[in-house]
Amino acid sequence: MAAVVAVAAVAAGCGSSDDGSDTTEVTVTVTKKELIAQGDAICKQGNEEIEEGFESFAEENNIPDGEEPNDAQGVEIVEQIIVPSLKTQSELIRGVGAPEGDEEEIGEMLDSLDAAIEEAEDDPEALFSEDTDPFGDPNQKAQDYGFSECGEG
Repeated sequence: MAAVVAVAAVAAGCGSSDDGSDTTEVTVTVTKKELIAQGDAICKQGNEEIEEGFESFAEENNIPDGEEPNDAQGVEIVEQIIVPSLKTQSELIRGVGAPEGDEEEIGEMLDSLDAAIEEAEDDPEALFSEDTDPFGDPNQKAQDYGFSECGEG
């Protein structure tokens, strides 16, 4: 399950929209350096919150250090800790904006993350295997753009 937490945590830092629309539109307000700095700060905080949530869950559910949670516990961790954190991070990153000329690339990266979050909501067990992990694409897009905390694997 630590692998699940790590995999999900690295997806943090790309956007979400609660209005139900599929859009790649991102407001132009920052330079690339500013976006990466602000995004990575959001991701770092979110990843720490996910780790703390996992540790609290493990303690509350008597999961010994070094042991993986069972599948039912893993689903609960995805649903109660990982997905809510990623949604929040997603919204915060989208709110930062995108550098002029990078709007489409950032929009596509954020939309890719939104789709991965939805997939994790629909099938939490997809995060249990590298082969089915929905966060591979958004993680790669974040890393390719230059983020270090966001999309870290």
